[in-house]
Amino acid sequence: MRGEGLGIEKLSVRFGGLLAVDEVTLSAPGGAITGLIGPNGAGKTTTFNACTGTVPVTSGSVSLFEHDLSHHGPASRAQSGLGRTFQRMELFDSMTVAENVALGPEAALAGRHLWSHLISPPRQRRDIAQRADDALAGCGLSHLGQHRVRDLSTGQRRLVELARALASGFRFLLLDEPSSGLDKIETERFAEIISGAVASGLGILLVEHDMALVRSVCEYVYVLDFGQLIFEGSMAEAQNSEVVRAAYLGSEAA
Repeated sequence: MRGEGLGIEKLSVRFGGLLAVDEVTLSAPGGAITGLIGPNGAGKTTTFNACTGTVPVTSGSVSLFEHDLSHHGPASRAQSGLGRTFQRMELFDSMTVAENVALGPEAALAGRHLWSHLISPPRQRRDIAQRADDALAGCGLSHLGQHRVRDLSTGQRRLVELARALASGFRFLLLDEPSSGLDKIETERFAEIISGAVASGLGILLVEHDMALVRSVCEYVYVLDFGQLIFEGSMAEAQNSEVVRAAYLGSEAA
């Protein structure tokens, strides 16, 4: 294993007769961005769902900073510091950017303190506002704080989703194809933001098809194909691997 962070040990997920994830073992440390790549249908999103507890695991275990999460539900895993984003963005279009981002820390605090569903003290409200402001600034969205999310571009909406996750105070993030719909300049900006975020110790496991993004932010990658781990190693080694080329990279590795 590659140090403290997210640990997956011999994880298997079966849907009826389909073995979607087959004894996958990987480790993604804090303070780094680790890649999880592979063709469509390889089991990447299912692995994410198993990590967050939204699909039942057939066998294996999931840990976060050496704390076993295997018997925890989704809410408990989030409270332990494991967050994620989705291929299909889940934002509230009628709300402002600032309101959407503030929902992250609000939900985190409400999950820990049930009474905060009814009333939040001034100090807590100030803390939520500060977290949201910091995340907006870090993602370059401060000037859009009072805009409705429905009026934003796809690239801006992706950053709103990231800002909300960062404001939530998670220790580890699962990012599921975050560059989908972004142009080259937006993708480069996204890479800068997540690279800056891990400098504080945040860990990221990145599922992504944009290999330029993966190459720019990931030093270490895992490759899935048909639910099985077929490669792990440095990005340079992955690009030179015949197994990876045959399964996924093809001419993109050139």
